[in-house]
Amino acid sequence: MILTSPRLKSKFLGIPLENPFILSAAPSTDELDIARDGLNAGWAGLMLKTTSLETTRVDLAYPMMSAFRGGEKLLGMGNIDLISTYHIEEVSKRVSILKSEFPHKMIAASIMSDSKAGWQTLVKRLKDAGVDLIECSFSCPQGNVGEDPGKMLAQSVSATEKVAGWVKEAAGDLPVLIKITPQVTDIVTITKAIERSGCDGVTASNSIPALMGIDINSLTPIPNVGGRSTYSGLTGPAIKPITLRTIAEIARHQPGFVISGNGGISDWRDAVEVLAVGASNIQICTAVMLYGFGIIEDLTSGLDNYLIAKNFSSVTELVGKALPNLATHDELPREKVRSFVNKERCIGCGRCYVACRDGGHRAISWDYQNRLPEISIEKCVGCGLCLLVQPVDECLQMRIVK
Repeated sequence: MILTSPRLKSKFLGIPLENPFILSAAPSTDELDIARDGLNAGWAGLMLKTTSLETTRVDLAYPMMSAFRGGEKLLGMGNIDLISTYHIEEVSKRVSILKSEFPHKMIAASIMSDSKAGWQTLVKRLKDAGVDLIECSFSCPQGNVGEDPGKMLAQSVSATEKVAGWVKEAAGDLPVLIKITPQVTDIVTITKAIERSGCDGVTASNSIPALMGIDINSLTPIPNVGGRSTYSGLTGPAIKPITLRTIAEIARHQPGFVISGNGGISDWRDAVEVLAVGASNIQICTAVMLYGFGIIEDLTSGLDNYLIAKNFSSVTELVGKALPNLATHDELPREKVRSFVNKERCIGCGRCYVACRDGGHRAISWDYQNRLPEISIEKCVGCGLCLLVQPVDECLQMRIVK
């Protein structure tokens, strides 16, 4: 059952949203029937997969997907996908169709080009089709438009500002987001360039360039494409900490600049975190590809219940709420904390003992007879390593001591 709640409603760049969850530009938005299914499932809107001019050659290689696992748990997914094989003529038709069928949903489209004429032509054709918002992919290789050919456009401050300016010049009042990469020395120099260009906000951010692994039998990088491979874009839970840091940096240094959060969000708890550091809505790709459109029910109900529990009347009240608690290392309090064993919760596994013995400060000794750890307050410095390996919640506790 699709949840509709007044607490989840908001406006994003003037566009009404029934909830903050948007389908990211991805395979899930690359086929018209699949896109329809996503909107019918309860997603507030979508970004159609990145399109280009008809003159752009799109030559995809298969297989393109791979996984990054920790034991049996999937921590991330990699892809060597590029852009949609559907060019602007077809995508413009789909915009018109979806806007007519879903007038109250946000229908947006992602674009990329390698020239001023190309960018502005794409914008004009999407405007004519009635698109609600345009997202520009500045975080994939953009030919020789950037200062360094073959690099991502958003890795160059000057090229970012110039090309974003071209797009906004053609877009006029139509909202424009620039999709950026965290693969830069200072993300804020990039986003300030985007703000100077007149564009309306950023999507923070995109997949992370990664080598997904090596098959140790054939010594072939993964994914194996006819005996060879290349770098993938890493997505999924593994990149959420990078997403949080990227959004927080922008929000702290550019208060009020609009951010669409994207990268590593799998459930409503992740969504709360991304909103709390400054994003105004949430884009999701990998979790949908792995678990289906139906996760929207958990996302909306979980977030709504959280807002109720925390006495927020609207999702917009949550945006940026964690930022005042983010400080530099020098600003952190220097309280004396130590680890303590909760004997009622301890299961006698010994993991905390081993971790402290070989990776901490050897503050934990082991009572072999009773199978219990014993912590020396004198040796413990409060690093928190033991809490990371505990198999049962609160079998160890960190407390302030005098």
